[in-house]
Amino acid sequence: MPDTPKPSKRRTDLDYGVLPGLIGYQLRMAQIALFKDFAQGPGAEDVTPGLFGVLVVIEANPDLKQSDLARATRLDRSTVVTVIDNLEKRGLVERRVALHDRRSNAIRLTEAGLALLKKLKRQVAQHEKRLMQNFTTAERDQLVALLQKVFPEHR
Repeated sequence: MPDTPKPSKRRTDLDYGVLPGLIGYQLRMAQIALFKDFAQGPGAEDVTPGLFGVLVVIEANPDLKQSDLARATRLDRSTVVTVIDNLEKRGLVERRVALHDRRSNAIRLTEAGLALLKKLKRQVAQHEKRLMQNFTTAERDQLVALLQKVFPEHR
């Protein structure tokens, strides 16, 4: 009778080489943890961290032009159009003709968008609290300040 293969044991002694000392690697591992936790809270509302950011920027800048939203979120214009189309279908944003530029659309949150964002902000606050539970307030502030140095033009 042939030997049946034994299930392989999970290796826990892997050598990651230079990876643990690389900022990009550590940022990626942190991003994975962030997205996994986000999916359990705000993500249950079919919202990604990026989409949350879009909603926050729109709320903070009512009647924002789509081109300004693209710049603020570092998305290309065609991607922003798709994002806005999807948000509009969900009843979260509305487009209007821009006040001083009839060729542009101005975007604002609807009442449903404002209500959802209010709920999301509470969930994101809890999400941030979980992520930062091993940090003091000073360490958290220092981490944010250090990360802002990576892209100083985007504060």
